[in-house]
Amino acid sequence: MGCMFSQLAAKFAFFPPSPPTYQIKKRDNGKLTVVSSSSSMPIPVADDSNLDVLLIDTKLGNKIVAFYLRNPYARLTVLYSHGNAADLGQLYDLFVQLKVNLRVNLMGYDYSGYGASTGKPSESNTYADIEAVYQCLQTEYGISQEDLILYGQSVGSGPTLHLAAKLPRLRGVVLHSGILSGLRVLCHVKFNFCFDIYQNINKIQKVKCPVLVIHGTEDDVVNWLHGNGLWKMAREPYEPLWIKGGGHCNLELYPDYIRHLCKFIYEMENMTTEIRLKKIRQTLRLPTRSNNNPSSVTSNRCC
Repeated sequence: MGCMFSQLAAKFAFFPPSPPTYQIKKRDNGKLTVVSSSSSMPIPVADDSNLDVLLIDTKLGNKIVAFYLRNPYARLTVLYSHGNAADLGQLYDLFVQLKVNLRVNLMGYDYSGYGASTGKPSESNTYADIEAVYQCLQTEYGISQEDLILYGQSVGSGPTLHLAAKLPRLRGVVLHSGILSGLRVLCHVKFNFCFDIYQNINKIQKVKCPVLVIHGTEDDVVNWLHGNGLWKMAREPYEPLWIKGGGHCNLELYPDYIRHLCKFIYEMENMTTEIRLKKIRQTLRLPTRSNNNPSSVTSNRCC
């Protein structure tokens, strides 16, 4: 019964563009490029020298497409998990704007069954997808969790919090129109059910880094109460952004959106090693270093 409900919930959760807005082709030099689905001519992303088009294997046997946009002035990297009704072809322009305005590297990817990624969309597949992309960032680009910000929009808040809960030294998390759980989007429930999907309500408290929540007050798809609930339950909540009059798919159009994101990124960049170590000690419940107690200092150095 639970499996049946999970499959039903998945049908409400995933709406990949059909047909996909792009295709992947291999150039003569072996590198991947992107072409429009409606034409054999390359779309503008093919001319971007700072763009890597990747095909990544997941542990569940799917091959997912990812775009890595490089910014030579970046100190941090954003791993972006998109909403349930878009693919990378539609998001490329947004990625370029975020890369430039936030001065970050940006990795975006299509879930299994989205765009040119193989497989079918499901909760478990999205978890395997983001884990594979994170591993790629580590092995191919040398990016550690200390220099990574996870960004989840709408359904993308599910895989984002799944991974964030596993990374104790992550730099930060952004939840854009995030959900408490899949079932709670459809109806008001006070209890957890085994067949519910994306139970972010249980994972948000495991995240050990600053969490920025962005939500529109007039969101008629995912009620503002979802964002407010996630913010209240976060262990380290950052100043939220409630966009007055904002809906579910238009928050990027408001000036406060990029302004608040820039502020968040700037503060995450300038989070000193001392502050980060203090947070790690608090997480591990280690004693704080004290100058008045030599033995305490020695003990901390040994640790």
